[in-house]
Amino acid sequence: MIRAGTTFAATVVTLAVFAWSSSFAFAQDRTVLGTHGDWVAVESPTSNGKICYVISGPQSSDPKNVRRDDVYFMVTHRPSSKVKNEVMTVIGYPFKKNEDAIAEIGGTKFSMFTNGDSAWVELPATEQKIVAAMRKGSKMVVRGTSWRGTKTTDQYSLKGITAALKQIDDACN
Repeated sequence: MIRAGTTFAATVVTLAVFAWSSSFAFAQDRTVLGTHGDWVAVESPTSNGKICYVISGPQSSDPKNVRRDDVYFMVTHRPSSKVKNEVMTVIGYPFKKNEDAIAEIGGTKFSMFTNGDSAWVELPATEQKIVAAMRKGSKMVVRGTSWRGTKTTDQYSLKGITAALKQIDDACN
């Protein structure tokens, strides 16, 4: 699991380079555009045109005694599909079926539907609200429940998110 510490940026860069490897197996050359605070901006060519995304891992996770795969949060642009600011998280274990995850920023809660170990936002308008809140906020908390019933809380720093989003806005417009 990605954790805060001296290797945080290096871990996030490594994760960014390999994120979505199964979904975008055909992507050959990912380019790290930059590291901004706790967020990394990445550009990746695909057979449908390039995609750009920002990615970060949590600064802290609870409970600490639960074994999980990589945990991260992403915002993606896919210009060829006219998708901008697609929000998703991977939580490192399968979510409980039919139970949403919750992302909270500055006291505002956003519901995210789950499938497997990932969660997304249903409406593009809500994604825009989340990204706007991320730009204004200092931290984001993502809560979810595993298929076994374990309640998990991941806290993300939003330091650098505005600069990272600007970088992918410029690269994938």
